[in-house]
Amino acid sequence: VQLVESGGGSVRTGGSLRLTCVASGAAVSSYCKGWFRQAPGREREGVAAIDDQGTTRYAEFVEGRFTISKRGPRLYLEMNSLKPEDTATYYCAADPLVVRFRLLNVDEWDYWGQGTQVTVS
Repeated sequence: VQLVESGGGSVRTGGSLRLTCVASGAAVSSYCKGWFRQAPGREREGVAAIDDQGTTRYAEFVEGRFTISKRGPRLYLEMNSLKPEDTATYYCAADPLVVRFRLLNVDEWDYWGQGTQVTVS
């Protein structure tokens, strides 16, 4: 399984970005997928995830600003009303099966992309 993220960049506070993750590998389109982020000096944390049934989960700090979606092998994260505290490297993750209540748990995911930088100022 390979995951390649794109769409990061630098935006002003209140701006928007759309991250994309393209997954390749056998059966990966049916995998659970998620977005995680890591800011300098901080641990990686879950942002949003979607399981194989299409159920989504969001971190509390998202506060309705982000939307996760998927289409075939592509995973998206639409981010609006961005804040400086959203600055981080954003990673795409995939796994054949993650239980619903642990979708935002970093340790549950087997496959990771290389990350894409998001800077909000």
